[in-house]
Amino acid sequence: MFLGFDEGTPHIPRVQSWGKPRLTPHPPEPGWGPHPGSPCSPSVPAAVGKSTFLKLLGATFPRWHLVTEPVAQWRKVPAGGTAQAAVGSANLLQMMYQEPARWSYTFQTFSCISRLKAMLEPPDEGPPETPHPVRVFERSVFSDRYVFAKNLFEAGHLQPLEWAIYQDWHDFLLRHLGPRATLHGFLYLRARPQTCLERLRRRARSEEGGIQLGYLQQLHAQHEHWLVDKTTEIHFADARSAPVLVLDVDKDFEHDVAVQGVLMAQVEAFVTSLSADTLPSHPNPLRAGEGAASP
Repeated sequence: MFLGFDEGTPHIPRVQSWGKPRLTPHPPEPGWGPHPGSPCSPSVPAAVGKSTFLKLLGATFPRWHLVTEPVAQWRKVPAGGTAQAAVGSANLLQMMYQEPARWSYTFQTFSCISRLKAMLEPPDEGPPETPHPVRVFERSVFSDRYVFAKNLFEAGHLQPLEWAIYQDWHDFLLRHLGPRATLHGFLYLRARPQTCLERLRRRARSEEGGIQLGYLQQLHAQHEHWLVDKTTEIHFADARSAPVLVLDVDKDFEHDVAVQGVLMAQVEAFVTSLSADTLPSHPNPLRAGEGAASP
């Protein structure tokens, strides 16, 4: 099962649009074993706490395959033949934040391709008793398009021609890849933009020093339109109908074991609902996880 994962702003924890449980079978690929895994992705605005959330998922469900966002690649792009050749690499993430009108298209192209490469990478081989692991992707090619690139276009940083070209190759690649680029569900980490700003300031990532509340409010609105209100036009039927679990992460869940337990129990119930197969349970459930919110 493939899960996508995005972040944004809170209400009461609830499940949005679970839909009919389903798994899309993936055809065997050379060297992939019997099944490349079942995918899902968290969907999240900046600084909502997704890295902390992923660590919690990894500790709670050690058999799940977690694919992190390739931020290191964006910070160190090989720069041979460019103005940055003297230092060997370019920090494309920083360049985009500093000059969005110049670098937004370049960055969104590179970020989407790097996400797609990670999605197509064969998972690590797990124990023989778990041939169909859950795969969780930190953001996805869908949030790349329907949140970040879309927001840059609406803010005027992507020109209409650039936005049209981006959508054209995005359409082509995902339709060509078919089931290999399909996600079976989305986890939406929801927090107020003000909370995200406070967390962003605490983590002090150098490239993000200029990010203001208004930008986080824009990203929050894009996530709400896509995953909650369902008003964003989605061009892929599977992504349009994929179930969404909305998780309230406005509280400081990093240091609250009880909140962690509730979140993990919600995720486990959601993932189980997506699969016709029995998913591997975590061997040592968090004691507080018994208080899962019902859908």
